[in-house]
Amino acid sequence: MLSPTAIAFEFFLVPLAVIIIYHDVRYRRIPNPFVLATLTTGLILNLSLGGLSGGLNSLGGCVLAFILMFILHVFGAMGAGDVKLFAAIGSVIGAQLVLPTFIVVVLMGGLLALVSTVRSGVFKTTMHRVLQIFVGLLPGWQMPRFSVPTDHRLTIPYGVAITVGAIISTAIFHP
Repeated sequence: MLSPTAIAFEFFLVPLAVIIIYHDVRYRRIPNPFVLATLTTGLILNLSLGGLSGGLNSLGGCVLAFILMFILHVFGAMGAGDVKLFAAIGSVIGAQLVLPTFIVVVLMGGLLALVSTVRSGVFKTTMHRVLQIFVGLLPGWQMPRFSVPTDHRLTIPYGVAITVGAIISTAIFHP
């Protein structure tokens, strides 16, 4: 059974997911007003439900979520909109749920990537590039940089993984 706080979060996250998924799949962009509204709502929800400690938890979730996704952004694995979206969702779910949510989001992203590569017929090329990335992590080897494909069928709308992962994580891990 979900707690009243988890229900409040889900009540906000589900419609947000619908809006973000539509925009990210259709336009491959996550509009800043949606991110700002998510951040603001997260702060307000946590302040009203948990007082000052809830507000601090919300800010901590925002910062931690930003750091985790920014690391992926530095390696070229994540767009800036995805980083901002996950930081805003971090303000909703709070610091204690950011790491489990991050793991769920990465697993969802992997599933999306697998489906996308199989559907577009580039599975072998993609696996070769993944191998190059892992080799690039070894001492003395250089990390390859790949350009973002212009064909949207070859990219992943990661806002889907972020929003759906946040909904799943909140339902499973929220106390």
